[in-house]
Amino acid sequence: MTRPGFYLEAPRWLRTFVRARETSLVVVAALIGGIAGLLVAAMSAAVNLMHEGLFNLQLGERLSGQTWIDPVRAILVPTLGGLVLGVALLLLLRWRPGREIDPIEANALHGGAMSFRGSVIVALQTVWSSGVGGSVGLEAGYTQIASGVASSIGRALHLRRSDQRIMVGCGAAAAIAGAFGAPLAGAFYAFELIIGGYTAASLTPIGVAAVAGYAATRMFSPLSLGISVSQIGEVTGQDLAVAALLGLIAAMFGIGIMRGVAQCDTLLQKIRLWPPLRPALGGLLVGLLALVTPEVLSSGHGALHVSGGMTTPVMALVTVFVLKAIASVISLGSGFRGGLFFASLLLGAIGGHLFAAAATALMPWLALDTSVYAVIGMSALSASIIGGPLTMTFIALEATGNLWLSTAVLIAVIVSTQTTRELFGYSFATWRLHLRGETIRSAADVGWIRDLTVRSMMRADMVTVNADLGIAQFRESFPLGSKNQVIAIDADERYAGIVLVADAHAPERKPDDSLRKILRSRGFTLLPNWNVQEAVAAFDRAEAESLAVLDTLDRGRVIGVLTEAHVLRRYAEEFEKRRRDFIG
Repeated sequence: MTRPGFYLEAPRWLRTFVRARETSLVVVAALIGGIAGLLVAAMSAAVNLMHEGLFNLQLGERLSGQTWIDPVRAILVPTLGGLVLGVALLLLLRWRPGREIDPIEANALHGGAMSFRGSVIVALQTVWSSGVGGSVGLEAGYTQIASGVASSIGRALHLRRSDQRIMVGCGAAAAIAGAFGAPLAGAFYAFELIIGGYTAASLTPIGVAAVAGYAATRMFSPLSLGISVSQIGEVTGQDLAVAALLGLIAAMFGIGIMRGVAQCDTLLQKIRLWPPLRPALGGLLVGLLALVTPEVLSSGHGALHVSGGMTTPVMALVTVFVLKAIASVISLGSGFRGGLFFASLLLGAIGGHLFAAAATALMPWLALDTSVYAVIGMSALSASIIGGPLTMTFIALEATGNLWLSTAVLIAVIVSTQTTRELFGYSFATWRLHLRGETIRSAADVGWIRDLTVRSMMRADMVTVNADLGIAQFRESFPLGSKNQVIAIDADERYAGIVLVADAHAPERKPDDSLRKILRSRGFTLLPNWNVQEAVAAFDRAEAESLAVLDTLDRGRVIGVLTEAHVLRRYAEEFEKRRRDFIG
């Protein structure tokens, strides 16, 4: 969650200079990209040092690339590491109640505002989770800390809301570009997932930040963080058609993984396990799986090498595929911090290889190239889980340099993404937000919708009348043309309904009748904290042109009135304003 508090503020002359020139934002974006790249390198180095120390690895070795590790360490390190994480999370909740927001939620709801301190905490939790062997990806920590830094810089410069959202996207773009060695993929990660769209105004800063992040990571990181793919076979027209089928299968599996994480979390809540023991139990189970294959540990950097790893026997690949999926679900469901990006790449690569091998065994005339389908499967599954079709296409392109292969990848990710949207409706990030009660499905800026509340739109100068008043007396007090409507209240000053002055003056109305006979919208009202979407929905249900606003449902005191026409006009005005800001 965002919290008010102290933050740095740039000198006024610098703020004015940056706000006045688009080129200045590009310079700021380059700075953010460089910082993000350094943070990616530092976090990766910290995790590798933890692996070397805790799992007794040689310098430069990858944990998930091992074929054997000490069984005692395999079980104790994730278990005790999970326990430490659980206790730390419990203490953290007492110090900082609530939760931290990620870049997608920040851009969708808060105009790009993120807590720097909270982002540091999330990054440290991610480093610890991966460092002790939790089957989680570091990319969540990378983007969190990089976007948190970008948000803080934007706040210090007092950037406009639209520019602030772009800066958050710059941080995420640089982090992904550095982590995967793919500047184009980093840029489109920001466009598709963090900003929620592409505009000419955002192209230059996002692109510059992605390149800067890539360069900084490669300059200072002693180890390769990118995806290693080589010796890709020939791609034929047949592959384009088969890629669509693989995309469909990948979507089904991706939906299963995302639902599995939620089910694991629900199960642990039902057994009422003491919260710190949840990640400890998750670590124990992951450690037991690591006794079968260490490739289930950590993010999977070492295991993701399509050219070399796919020479493994088929049954060994099946084992890694199944156990890595289970380990990822257990780790995230039990409380380890991290993401599914790298796990989805690894699982997709293995799954694509197995798909091609199985199809060729059943239909030899297909002769599918396993290395080709490893790349297609890698991108298709990641697109389903992460939600960025062009991002995954560019990862494949930058990893292989094969444009024709990228065409097959694009077909697979389109099918995968569309199937996931139709059958599930969420990516992994927005699915977790949905489980917390949020309704957003992308990073598109909808925070203004929540800010546009009934209280900010209503009129407080309404006229009230006793609901038990006779129609004859009402006609004397409110002749035709004096008012359009009057709010009726009972003897306890609670809302009773709305009286249309024209109804009271209708010839068929008897003068001796009570106003209660002509009251409208008796069971339909608004509350001041409702946003514009909730207000529009209320008008649709009531089929009314105006509704009363109550302080609370229990008290029932009328504090204002709001018309449907005014709500729709304000919504259209704000929407057009945001649209102009978005396109620059």
